Amino acid sequence: MFISATIICLNEADKIGTCLQSLLPVADELVVVDSGSTDDTVAIARSFGAKVTYHAFEGHIQQKNFASGLAAHPWILSLDADEALSPELAAAILQIKQANPQPFKAFSFNRLNNYCGQWIKHGGWYPDRKVRLFHRECGHWGGTNPHDKIILTPGTPQAHLPGDLLHYTYERPEDFDRQNERFAEAAARAMLLQGKKTFPAQPYLKAAVRWFKGYVLQAGFLDGAAGWHIARGNAWYTFEKYRRLAQYKKQDVR
Repeated sequence: MFISATIICLNEADKIGTCLQSLLPVADELVVVDSGSTDDTVAIARSFGAKVTYHAFEGHIQQKNFASGLAAHPWILSLDADEALSPELAAAILQIKQANPQPFKAFSFNRLNNYCGQWIKHGGWYPDRKVRLFHRECGHWGGTNPHDKIILTPGTPQAHLPGDLLHYTYERPEDFDRQNERFAEAAARAMLLQGKKTFPAQPYLKAAVRWFKGYVLQAGFLDGAAGWHIARGNAWYTFEKYRRLAQYKKQDVR
């Protein structure tokens, strides 16, 4: 079982080294697709022996499928530049590499998100299970930008691995706000293309439900001030994407 680790990135010089270092014990190839970094991202990636390719950003889904297409090996382990394998997860991947034949064609693991230096265990942010290791004949990237996900062929045998995928999300609250701004715009455009319907109270109702679910039902309050900021940010993101969708439909934006 040979694994190609694929990473897409843009200006991730402060994080990509940690990502690549965690992959060295398990990956037989490092494939990095960069969309025009102006910092030291590319130089750092090459220092780890990664094969770096430039590709203009067309969307998260398109970028990750492009990266998979560059892989020399059939098994794809896909990480974002701000993610890293925990030692336990790396050990679990090494163990399954020894299986011959391999009975599974896809593996999921839990993602543990770090918000401003705090590991978040509630509010819908954990266990945040993701399929990230898969045989490319059985899966591809799909979903709706910016929320990409692996789409597996129906009936694909899969298993869940112990250990966490460590996600170093936001160092400051304003970083979270900026990403919510970008993601709300991308999500609104995607929903517009899908022909999603709107109604006047939709942004308010959707935002209220999102806040209540994360902060109350999923116990975000147990994460303290961070839990409050996350619930507020998620509600604002939800409000904005539906508000923008309604605005674009009213303006007949294509």
